[in-house]
Amino acid sequence: MDLLAFLCELFAFATLAVWGFTAWPFPWNIVAGIGAPLIAILLWALFVSPRAVFAVHPFVRALVELLVYASATIVWWTSGNAWIGLAYAVVAVAGGLVSGRRRLAA
Repeated sequence: MDLLAFLCELFAFATLAVWGFTAWPFPWNIVAGIGAPLIAILLWALFVSPRAVFAVHPFVRALVELLVYASATIVWWTSGNAWIGLAYAVVAVAGGLVSGRRRLAA
């Protein structure tokens, strides 16, 4: 299940990068294409990763994880690929629930 969570986060980061580079006109596409995934990676490293910088309550950790997943889902949804966004959301949230429950039980 850790592999699924890892793939979901990589997919979210890649989705945000592609969105940033394709959805904006020229100088802003560079800023958004680098900035959007960079912010998501920074949030993930600070609060969600196995070696997170800040040890936060599991609710906060889940909220940040959900924020990253939801942003990727919204990108797919608004770009006209609602089915990809919906499928990604179901897989990411289900994987996050299983991983989160396993972390709480340990």
